[in-house]
Amino acid sequence: MEYRYRTSGVCSQEMIIEIEKDIIKKVTIIGGCAGNTKGVSKLVEGMKIDDVIEKLKGIPCGSKKTSCPDQLAKALEQIRESAN
Repeated sequence: MEYRYRTSGVCSQEMIIEIEKDIIKKVTIIGGCAGNTKGVSKLVEGMKIDDVIEKLKGIPCGSKKTSCPDQLAKALEQIRESAN
């Protein structure tokens, strides 16, 4: 299933996340620092939703209280909650 998440407080604007059961199949991050967002996307492919949330939740970006990885964790939390 494909989900779209509008980010807040970061340089990226949107995340498109493909999930199969509780496994992340693909993440596309629109905007942001291309190298970092592509790297994060590749690293989380094949991982369980809960494992990614645990690793990425709460990561700041500079003086910001959130980051693209944190926003991905928030998107995954929202996906997980909507599935229950």
